[in-house]
Amino acid sequence: MLTALRIENFALIDYLELSLERGLTVLTGETGAGKSIILDALDAVLGGKVSQRLVRAGSSKAILEATFALSPELQTWLAAEHLPLATPALVCKREILIGKASVRSRSFLNGSPVTKAQLAALRQRLVEITAQGQTLQIGSADRQRDWLDGFGGATLLHQRHQVAQAYAAATAAKGRLEARRRAEQERRDRQDLLILHQQELTQAALDDPEEMERLSQEQQRLNHSVELQQSSYRVYQRLYESEAGEGACADLLGQAEAILVDMERYDPSLAPILALVSEALTQVEEAGRAINAYGASVEADPQRLEAVEERLRLLKGLCRKYSRTLPELLAYRDELNTTLAELSDQGQSLAALEADWQARQQELVTACATLTDLRQETAARLESRLIQELKPLAMDRVQFQVELRPVAPGPTGADAIQFWFSPNPGEPLQPLAETASGGEMSRFLLALKACFSEVDAVDTLVFDEIDVGVSGRVAQAIAEKLLQLGQRHQVLCVTHQPMVAALADVHWRVGKQVVNDLAVATPPPESAAAPAEAVRTVVRITPLSLEQRREELAQLAGGATHQEALSFAEALLSQAHSLRQQL
Repeated sequence: MLTALRIENFALIDYLELSLERGLTVLTGETGAGKSIILDALDAVLGGKVSQRLVRAGSSKAILEATFALSPELQTWLAAEHLPLATPALVCKREILIGKASVRSRSFLNGSPVTKAQLAALRQRLVEITAQGQTLQIGSADRQRDWLDGFGGATLLHQRHQVAQAYAAATAAKGRLEARRRAEQERRDRQDLLILHQQELTQAALDDPEEMERLSQEQQRLNHSVELQQSSYRVYQRLYESEAGEGACADLLGQAEAILVDMERYDPSLAPILALVSEALTQVEEAGRAINAYGASVEADPQRLEAVEERLRLLKGLCRKYSRTLPELLAYRDELNTTLAELSDQGQSLAALEADWQARQQELVTACATLTDLRQETAARLESRLIQELKPLAMDRVQFQVELRPVAPGPTGADAIQFWFSPNPGEPLQPLAETASGGEMSRFLLALKACFSEVDAVDTLVFDEIDVGVSGRVAQAIAEKLLQLGQRHQVLCVTHQPMVAALADVHWRVGKQVVNDLAVATPPPESAAAPAEAVRTVVRITPLSLEQRREELAQLAGGATHQEALSFAEALLSQAHSLRQQL
């Protein structure tokens, strides 16, 4: 319920603060007095469109603040949506600021910033505004579905809850199945990849972790075979047999050994030196024979060189591909067998998950079918009841139908719901939001609210001149329906009908006043002329006493004489008192 509304620098309102109560509150006043500005402010604070013209001339910022009482249902919803929560009230605030070339606004909920989407979702639970040419929410398919289900009562709402639970269970089962399918596909992809790795490494015949080093050495030897042969021959000549006429190392050592033998005959102490020279000679001769054999073994082998280089390219390519050294590749190849064995033995069966999802889906379909049957029964009752409610509102030949169109099962069932409407005899039914005029839509919603008054969760209903163009019996019927709604809801109504105003629990008069504008700028010091008196027009609201209500109702009713109008007003108030006692 809306408990307070504060408006500052909005349109023609400089400052206004209202306290509101339950029941039916009406606003009356002359055409153009500013009654709809109050409703525009309420619309704007809850996220409605704003423009620069809504900020009072001469001001750079308008401030709107609406305070609502918190119901347990609203507290639960706010908590579920993680929106700011404070008790005992909910304060919605909006600031509209004028820039150099644009207008911008900021919205707050209990002092914390709130997004436009969050505010729109909250608005649907707080206020419903019906105005000439503007009916909010009534054309929404979701809203129409909620109305139909609410009209169906506890049985239908319970079944809808069952559908929601079945949908959640089916969605969870499908999620498990899809997760398992993704895991299975990932397993297969990984298995296929590892099999390719295994085949490639097996085909490479890896068995020696030092193979690359050994092949590199062989490659060097084969690449330099001619140089190695030539160098071997030169070393042989130096060590053992020289062809250039120079003494080879073995010849020189042999000569030294012969001299030492002769010397040792005269001096036995030279024996150790002789032994060293003899050992050196033996080693040089051995080295000469070995280098000669090596030189003879070194041959150019282009085919072997090509094979070695091809093998090296293969091994280096594998190391780069797998980002591993050759010893690490050998270890990885051995691990593949174990990994592939594990991947081949996966647990939970896809068939079991598929069967579980199918079972959950069937439960959802069955629950949706039951819900559809209940909705069809409720739709027939709503069509009959709503037509009866519309008859006294000058719509006695109206056609109304609730269409249930099959759709894929969801959390709210398997039905797309749309209200079809034809206000004129002979005209085809069309979607409600496309065919009804502003006045027809307003009266339709009024009748709808009369049908749903016991189940509608929105507590504050706002009607802007829904009685335009009617009088007499129809005006009285509208007034009585508004009074009925006021028994269960907070109803705000802008009206020109004395019969509606007479039934109000609270009656406000809205009017314009001309006041001195204290914000006029002081003239420049050099100007000797006194400033002319500046005035501004502002909107004022006055709560009316019983006597003032008589006067206001008389003004609304008119009449041949003022006394006649007062008598009519007195009769309306007396009749209103009787109606309230009956309700």
